[in-house]
Amino acid sequence: MQQPVMASSERLCSELVARERSGHTAVVEGNLLYVWGGYMSIAAEEVFLPNDEIWVYDLERGAWEVFHMSGEVPPSMSGTCGCSVNGYLYIFGGCDDNGQTNEIYCVNLTDGKYMWRKLMHEVGSAPSPRDKLSCWVYNERIIYFGGYGRKQLTYVDSRNRSFIVDEASWMEDVFWGWNNEVHIFDTMKASWSEPQTNGRAPAPRAAHASATISCRGYICGGRVMETRTSDIHCLDFQTWTWSEIIPASTSPVGRSWHTLTAVSDGALFLFGGLSVDCKPMSDGWLLDVETKKWREVEHPFKNKPRLWHTGSPGKDNDVIVFGGSCDSILLVDTGHCNDALVFQTQPYPLFRICEDYIAMNVRNHETLRYQLPLLPPKLLTAVQARMSFYRPSKKQRY
Repeated sequence: MQQPVMASSERLCSELVARERSGHTAVVEGNLLYVWGGYMSIAAEEVFLPNDEIWVYDLERGAWEVFHMSGEVPPSMSGTCGCSVNGYLYIFGGCDDNGQTNEIYCVNLTDGKYMWRKLMHEVGSAPSPRDKLSCWVYNERIIYFGGYGRKQLTYVDSRNRSFIVDEASWMEDVFWGWNNEVHIFDTMKASWSEPQTNGRAPAPRAAHASATISCRGYICGGRVMETRTSDIHCLDFQTWTWSEIIPASTSPVGRSWHTLTAVSDGALFLFGGLSVDCKPMSDGWLLDVETKKWREVEHPFKNKPRLWHTGSPGKDNDVIVFGGSCDSILLVDTGHCNDALVFQTQPYPLFRICEDYIAMNVRNHETLRYQLPLLPPKLLTAVQARMSFYRPSKKQRY
């Protein structure tokens, strides 16, 4: 894997870089990474990031922009579950100043207006308030799994294995805990439903990671009561059947607050997280879902541990990791990050290799500079965009 060079670009005569954050939401649409929410630490206090701004990172040019958001703006929060469907960013759940929520919002990422809408369902019931959950997208539906949150005493049954009470957190008739529930939000009908699943469901958990390949959703690890796991489970969206994937090779150690990203039709990329002994990790792994074999991969970011970051699929099977913490947020919680790490998981096509090589070297080779106009128009346009990505720059935090 090659190590990319990160740079920023000018906007309104100043260079912007998104603030450090953890527990945020990030999605990729085209060549743009959109970042919203999360929190950071200031003087040992946890501070939510502004809820009325969205940061946009151009993955071609290496440039940040920030835009004001309007409409029915959601509260500032962390631990929400975000995804993109048909150019819209959807967020559900999360934790704000009043605790966990179960509201759902969406915003169009393509019209340049960035106007939030709070969605009111017409059919079904929303899941109970929760954060640190995950989701899959399939056939314009968002399928949510797990999380940590609260339920009324009347909904807590010792015989119900879908919710495990956190014995350390309860108040009168309200209990907090982990769940393994599956809930579906249909974005076209604005409706909630809860499918009847088959097979053995994963144990209730939170701070796990998930990814979608075709008609199957995968989850990996997370916090299960007082431990952290590395188990892999798969849910078939056509039969709603759970199955556990038993690895045929050495597996990653148990962890939470990591990411899992689909990088092809048959492979998942796992990065970082918080280990069982509360150590931030920087290891990367590829899982072949057909052979069920894990393979640890070399990458240039071994000195950049991350947890509660985001991982998004990029161009040419890249994985874009943004933000997160580089220390144990359970103990220190000061090392929040704002860099974008680009992981190359597959060999690049020839066009990408030429584009990157020319853009990276043109400033140091006079011959290349004079020959730029001779490039084919499509390659020239791509190279000119990439030149700002590789341009030396002094970053200024917004």
